Amino acid sequence: MHNKNKITFLSFSPDLSETFAAINKEWISTMFELEQTDLDALTNPQHHIIDPGGKIYFAKHDELGVVGCCALLPKSDGVFELTKMGVSSRARGNKIGEPLLAYTLQQAKTLPIKRLFLLTNKKCEAAIHLYEKHGFEHDQEVMDLYGKSYQRCDVAMKYPAIWSL
Repeated sequence: MHNKNKITFLSFSPDLSETFAAINKEWISTMFELEQTDLDALTNPQHHIIDPGGKIYFAKHDELGVVGCCALLPKSDGVFELTKMGVSSRARGNKIGEPLLAYTLQQAKTLPIKRLFLLTNKKCEAAIHLYEKHGFEHDQEVMDLYGKSYQRCDVAMKYPAIWSL
């Protein structure tokens, strides 16, 4: 008797800043230490992600409320990082991550993005599997260019469906 719950997607608004911070602080601090790069984005997502041309999307579960988020962060002209993707522990097991990633990638294709990449850690096995399932590929060039953004980064991936030279 598993009830299929409805998930809707929301775009960033200032009233969701605290939710964005809470979801990310929870998963990052459980597995790693929050780094200055994290704290900057989480304490002021408007300034660090939205104002430079980025996007933040949220997954809203019909019973649990807003429980997931994912950001597209501009790094340079046409180059974006998929970052700060997380699902609240109270919603895990409800299949939130997969539709949230699919929605974010769908939105990315409507933006002036020439290159899309992500940085993660081998400890995030479920996330890496999800990224691979959606077409991300491990990439040494991305690691060389952007991997030093986080001390915890030991996996770098690109999204070839957008990646162009």
